[in-house]
Amino acid sequence: MSQVTAAILVIGDEILSGRTKDRNIGYIAEYLTNSGIDLREVRVVPDLEEEIVGAINALRSRYTYLFTTGGIGPTHDDITADCVARAFGVSIDIDERAVNVMLERYKREELNEARLRMARIPAGAELIDNPISKAPGFMIGNVIVMAGVPSIMQAMLDDVAPRLRTGSRVLARIVDAAGLGEGIYAEGLAAIAAAHPAVSIGSYPAFQAGGFRNQIVLRGRDAAALDAAEKAVIGFIAGLSSDRAPV
Repeated sequence: MSQVTAAILVIGDEILSGRTKDRNIGYIAEYLTNSGIDLREVRVVPDLEEEIVGAINALRSRYTYLFTTGGIGPTHDDITADCVARAFGVSIDIDERAVNVMLERYKREELNEARLRMARIPAGAELIDNPISKAPGFMIGNVIVMAGVPSIMQAMLDDVAPRLRTGSRVLARIVDAAGLGEGIYAEGLAAIAAAHPAVSIGSYPAFQAGGFRNQIVLRGRDAAALDAAEKAVIGFIAGLSSDRAPV
């Protein structure tokens, strides 16, 4: 099965200013990992057309899928849909499919100019359902355009996920470093990683009561290769631990 890759483009001045704390990247990353899609890159750009269009074209050409969050609301600075249309070189206008969906929440007379901005969809795009506030997201080519509000984004992701191509899931193993500092096992761990190129090996320290606790995480798609690397790491750590044990 071929590898499926993805990037996330987070759009919004409020993220870059720190006013809004992003809660979508981690959720999407875990969702994609569980679906067998490798997240390879995340970018955050301001509400500037040139920046958004440039990032869309760079990322959609590099990865199987590009997920965007933010900038599809009713205000003047919500320009994501226009930028996507420009990136693809297609027109954008009020889409009656989107209007009909929004009429499930609003009366026709309540669809003012601002709200109708949320019904502007690039030509040729598929709609993504929004069961919470009804204004849809959309997918065009390999670009999935979703809201920035976490609950709405999550609902949109659930709707679009069945349409996506997926790969084999990444398997993971965790080896506790037995109280050893990273500086003690770093060189040996690098040698093990070089000897097992099909497996990604990383060391992750966490501060807990009483000091640091280091965990070594192994990730890969080949179970046999992962088992072999895990065995090598466990043996290596055990050897270091015994060397430090009191006589």
